[in-house]
Amino acid sequence: MTNKLDKKSFEPGYLKQFKNGVLEEKAKLAEKLLLSCNCCPHQCGVNRYESNKGFCVSGHLPIVSSYTKHLGEEPGISGKKGAGNIFFGNCNLRCVYCQNFEISQSPQIEIFKTCSIKRLAEIMMELQEAGCHNIGLVSPSHFVPQIIQAIYEAAKLGLNLPIIYNSNGYDSVESLKLLEGIIDIYLPDLKYGCNEYALRYSKAKEYFTSAKLALKEMFRQVGDNIVYKDKLVMRGLIVRHLVLPNQLSETEEVFRFLSEELSSKVTISLMSQYYPTHLACDKILLSRPIKIREYQKTVELMDKYNLNNGWIQEIESNKYYRPHFNQDRINPFLNNQTNQ
Repeated sequence: MTNKLDKKSFEPGYLKQFKNGVLEEKAKLAEKLLLSCNCCPHQCGVNRYESNKGFCVSGHLPIVSSYTKHLGEEPGISGKKGAGNIFFGNCNLRCVYCQNFEISQSPQIEIFKTCSIKRLAEIMMELQEAGCHNIGLVSPSHFVPQIIQAIYEAAKLGLNLPIIYNSNGYDSVESLKLLEGIIDIYLPDLKYGCNEYALRYSKAKEYFTSAKLALKEMFRQVGDNIVYKDKLVMRGLIVRHLVLPNQLSETEEVFRFLSEELSSKVTISLMSQYYPTHLACDKILLSRPIKIREYQKTVELMDKYNLNNGWIQEIESNKYYRPHFNQDRINPFLNNQTNQ
């Protein structure tokens, strides 16, 4: 289901909360979350003002590895001018096949890319001034308090773009409730339909159990209705699912959950871009790209569960969607950007 807006009828949710004072209150409340961190399901309990010894190896300042105008997202996200993506350093997962491992799993390097809340707000404004359609927060789960504070500061500076929460799905319901009304578009992964594989390959305890709770909360906030303006997504939930070789993503369980416990109308972004990188080459079941027949079976499962809304990547996408964060470039996707 989709809904179209006229050119003047959309206002980002955080601006409404900025005007009525709720955003300022949330920014103050967010600070307290870092005193005993429970920003994600790891529930480390670390005082991040004093230590970075939690799972994400991150202190109280946000870490911005890169920010850029990105044309490689779903068509309704990238549009013609690109999504304004902000890539946060470190991560609350340890996927052995992570395509962004240079920034997600190199904490000693990433620690030097910390920035102030004010600077993060300025980055959002730079992306808006560059003509981006939205602000995409990539791997934001472990920086939710800092992000809320930065959005508040950016709203004071004139930010007026939709905010996208692009996470790995391993989010805490408590953090998501604090984000209600601030986030316009939820863009989570649902990586696994099996807790065992998630623990083995991403070091995430009870991933599927936690991610289902997180997606139910996102769904509660925005539902299955994608709101468009001029062919661009303004509000809604889009669930990404990366197909892994040898059925390690347990796709049928993922689709069963989405169809039966959320809605068969939920929008899906099915991704074929997996390729063995980082530590995956040493894992026999992950040491190859997916096969055409594997992907075809996944597409057939979408039909089985009546999941007909969204996008399907071309099988060849693993050949060109390969970011490079270690080349000291502003745009890690330079020379390989394309819409899904």
